[in-house]
Amino acid sequence: MTMSWTDSGCFPVSDGVHRVPLQMPQDGLRAINVYVLETDIGIALIDGGWRRDSTHDELVAALSLIGRRPAEIHDIYVTHVHRDHYTFAVELRRRYGSRVHLGKAEALGISAIAELNCNVPESSIRELHRAGAPDIADVAYRAGIAEPFEPSDWAAPDSWLTDGPVDVPGRNLAATHTPGHTKGHMVFHDADLGLSFTGDHVLPTITPSIGFELGDWDLPLARYLSSLTLMLDDADRSMMPSHGNTGSSVHDRCRELLAHHDRRLQNTHDAVRSLGPCTGLSVASALTWTRHERPFSALDDFNKMVATCETLAHLDVLADRELITVRTHDGVDTFSSR
Repeated sequence: MTMSWTDSGCFPVSDGVHRVPLQMPQDGLRAINVYVLETDIGIALIDGGWRRDSTHDELVAALSLIGRRPAEIHDIYVTHVHRDHYTFAVELRRRYGSRVHLGKAEALGISAIAELNCNVPESSIRELHRAGAPDIADVAYRAGIAEPFEPSDWAAPDSWLTDGPVDVPGRNLAATHTPGHTKGHMVFHDADLGLSFTGDHVLPTITPSIGFELGDWDLPLARYLSSLTLMLDDADRSMMPSHGNTGSSVHDRCRELLAHHDRRLQNTHDAVRSLGPCTGLSVASALTWTRHERPFSALDDFNKMVATCETLAHLDVLADRELITVRTHDGVDTFSSR
């Protein structure tokens, strides 16, 4: 039987580095790769996982395969603040005193979650209204209210990370700030082993969502494209992604993602030309989605939210490049080709 990257276990990927897929039932991604680094004083993790009732047992079983225990986890380096990466890291700190580290630019997201005290994606709802999608915004609001929320899952980390070396005993680890998917996303590099733990910034078969996050809107796609280019300015390494198989060239995948967004920007521009003055929602509805080129109408409610926000992110880049114009009336943007 062919194994899937989502199958449970503890899989070696390099000297003293193991991949542990932690399950994410009821989520399209199905699992998250948590990476276990053996250090001079125990073990460290890259990403924590999504806190669910079964997650601790999954981690215990996986670590036992290499003779390790969660109590040996001294530090957890989280690539970004989304719950499938962050919330179980906080749980491990509660249980074992593990230190949690997160990119400094995620501080605003942590603060926003504390202020909202729920899972309503307030800033994304605001952008959905700007895109002329009030019905989708209402669905997003109701889904956020209905979703279970535990404030303690979002406690602040022990330290905020910036670019530069990361103090992991016995490891040559460094962090790079790669905003786009979220404002504070970090990629971690092991220079000695030639590995890059790319989080959701660089994924092997899918493109990360852009524009569906907490905090002020600040041209997230432009930041993402710059972050991809930044990866090309560094040495090429083997990709250790949060979702999907390991081992691909980081540079090759970054070039593929840059080319994908070039095509997407062109398709978005073509849609504006074809439609005439149009909203973000009408452009999203004119495009196809996923690798299977599905129509917007075939997407579920969550993916309609993500697709609309991502379309708005592409439209804003086109406007910033002065390829299209934008006018705002009653909080809704209308885009036109120049």
